[in-house]
Amino acid sequence: MQAKQIKDKLNLLIEQASGIDPNLTVKLREINRWIRHIKLGSLTSKPIVVAFLLEVITDSKVWLAIKSLPSEEDQKLQFEQMTANERYWYGCLFPKWINATDTKFYIWKKKMMAGEFNQADSDIIKYIAQDIVHHEGDFWRRYIADLSMATDLIVSNHQNKPLCIQVTSVSEEFHSKKYQNWQNALQLWEIERGLFLSYNPKEHDFINQLVNVALYNSDHLAAGKYVNFS
Repeated sequence: MQAKQIKDKLNLLIEQASGIDPNLTVKLREINRWIRHIKLGSLTSKPIVVAFLLEVITDSKVWLAIKSLPSEEDQKLQFEQMTANERYWYGCLFPKWINATDTKFYIWKKKMMAGEFNQADSDIIKYIAQDIVHHEGDFWRRYIADLSMATDLIVSNHQNKPLCIQVTSVSEEFHSKKYQNWQNALQLWEIERGLFLSYNPKEHDFINQLVNVALYNSDHLAAGKYVNFS
């Protein structure tokens, strides 16, 4: 989708949302104000901003399609056709974001536009996601989950129980503080369980270890638990 198409689609979604979900309208208008005065060429030159916009457009279309269904039974049937991670995102976390005041939203939008957004562990997360699929698990990845909800990946395994995980190679001196900030973020968004994965890139086969821990805990970690695995 080209930059002009993105802007046009965003405006169209704002119109559609106004009669279906006013809170989504507010969020989309905020995003629209953020990019309204950015020239098309400049917008195209910001791939992370474009990727975020495409995610929001996709998620908003899905959400509005669900909300437009004539009955709760129809909505339930729609959710049943999704994967466990999709159900968790569209049935829980995305509507929470729509309806909440996201205090981090202004900060990370600004950083993203300025090119200061740096996903330090992006390649590692990509390898973990690939290995999860190789192990017949499933994953979900969203900028909103990452930047507002301290969640790099949502992972599910055999029991279809989505688990929010964060991956970090943070040094020992900052580990405790980052873990506490992560746990606070999950509790703020009422995410019932999570896994904080720290890795040592010098360790042999650490990707496979992280994947095994993530998939096992997806199936077995109890609600109310925020596990720190190093």
